[in-house]
Amino acid sequence: MKILWQVSFRPLNKSRINNEVQNTFINNIRKYDTDITFCVTQFDDYGVKKFLKKKKIKMKYFNYPKSKLPKNVKYSNSIMLKNSLKYYLKNNYDYFIFSNADVILSKKIIKILKSVKEDNYMGFIYPNILIKNGKQESSFKPHFGIDFIAFRLSVDKAKQFLKYLNSYKQYNWGVIDNFYISIGDALNLKSENLFKKINLYKIENKFSDFKENRKWQIDSWKKNNYYFRKFLKKNNLPNLYATGSYYYLLFKVFKFKDMNLKLFLIYLRFYSFLPFHILKKIIKIFF
Repeated sequence: MKILWQVSFRPLNKSRINNEVQNTFINNIRKYDTDITFCVTQFDDYGVKKFLKKKKIKMKYFNYPKSKLPKNVKYSNSIMLKNSLKYYLKNNYDYFIFSNADVILSKKIIKILKSVKEDNYMGFIYPNILIKNGKQESSFKPHFGIDFIAFRLSVDKAKQFLKYLNSYKQYNWGVIDNFYISIGDALNLKSENLFKKINLYKIENKFSDFKENRKWQIDSWKKNNYYFRKFLKKNNLPNLYATGSYYYLLFKVFKFKDMNLKLFLIYLRFYSFLPFHILKKIIKIFF
């Protein structure tokens, strides 16, 4: 089985913790018994190419000059994705995987993906198990973010995916998982939440080391949500992907076959906050 794995890395030597996290990510995937090529797009990020060469991994490396990005933008997931899909179409891969470089999952994932029978498939893991400040938080807590998605795409579906990207922009942080799930909908892919089959551990980065904070995240999310709404409208996809927050997203990916008791309780806990958020929106509109 051949996998093209899209991932990007933070600049080296800005954060000791981040260096260790990215090193752990690479070392973990090197244990997988299959043919993996990393598709890496960076934006003049210091030390990344040298780090990856030292790790002796199989990769296709792109650098997109930061000067070509809009002002105050550090990176773009839509640019990364375009590079990856174009490379996917030029080569004979069985899977295209998207993940961040701060996740850990066991080599069992290879056995799971090999067992998939569908030609056009999207497998993801939600929720992750968050490791914050070196400690694992409650695994029953419904953390936001889908940090691993595996696509099995025919040539035609991959071409359609790439075509959709012509009307999509994304910069800096936020809204990328909403986009991926909407693409699964647009391409009519067979989707599966792999949560009950395998755990995904996410190690939270120290944002302050990269001059990022909650305000930066919120501002970035608002801009990307604007681009995302334009994308949804142009492609006749439900606007609720952008306005319904994770309540709509998790509704769309809900399947009884993917459930176990733990995931059911996580869903129950997550949706218990829905009345509060509806009330909050009503107050905001009228007051």
